[in-house]
Amino acid sequence: MAVISGLSGAGKTATSKLFEDLGYLVVDNLPAELLPEMAELVASDPERFARVALVLDVRSGDAAVAFGAVMGALEGRSIVPQVLFLDARDEVLIRRYSETRHRHPLEGHGSIAASIAAERAMLQEVHDQADVVIDTSDLSGRQLRERIFATLQPDEEGDRIAIQLISFGYKYGLPLEADLVFDVRFMVNPYYEPELRAQSGLAEPVRTFVLGQPAAQRFLAFTHDFLAFAIPAYESEGKNRLTIAIGCTGGYHRSITIAEAMAEDLRAAGYGPVSVWHRELDKA
Repeated sequence: MAVISGLSGAGKTATSKLFEDLGYLVVDNLPAELLPEMAELVASDPERFARVALVLDVRSGDAAVAFGAVMGALEGRSIVPQVLFLDARDEVLIRRYSETRHRHPLEGHGSIAASIAAERAMLQEVHDQADVVIDTSDLSGRQLRERIFATLQPDEEGDRIAIQLISFGYKYGLPLEADLVFDVRFMVNPYYEPELRAQSGLAEPVRTFVLGQPAAQRFLAFTHDFLAFAIPAYESEGKNRLTIAIGCTGGYHRSITIAEAMAEDLRAAGYGPVSVWHRELDKA
């Protein structure tokens, strides 16, 4: 079972349709008073209702209370749903509302910006407890589908923490879903080498250029030691997913190379599953 939440305009409708394509029964805009009954129904026949996705947001009233009620009802019946939270930058949400002319569910709070701020505050507790946070600000429909599919893939590593590395460009904004952020702009930039500029951090000449820097090797040694300490601590606290963002100026050279090197190191150390997503790769 899955619970889908997030900000209005961040892509819950598109995500719901993707879940329907995967054979899920999607229940949207259910009144908070009916959530315990929904949990009881799912618990009564877990095989039949294994693929149910419940959309939960500010339309349910007090979202934090409703979320707590449904999670308590489900977990009390030995059902632990996967919670996805859809997010996006404020300016992107404002632009989407301007383009679609849809009404914000908290329109009475004043401007669209004020409504978004109020909704963010109301959903903060749900955001903090989500298993997966997806920033849809720069995602195409295809990329959103890929992120959803990757999220729903069965965990073949048992109870081990799932680690995702995201390379990004600072000029496009921080990934909202990041738990940890590393800045690699202190490394020499391949962009200023004419023969490397058009090649991404996946290309061997760029990898050689970046990883050949002493600063890059020291950084990778530091992150190896830090993550060897931090990941077991996260696991002991019950965290089942960790998102690590690595940023450079444009997100096309240094951050891609370093993200791939960190992923190789994590896999070699026995952590897993480890996935990598290069957010700006398609922007070239």
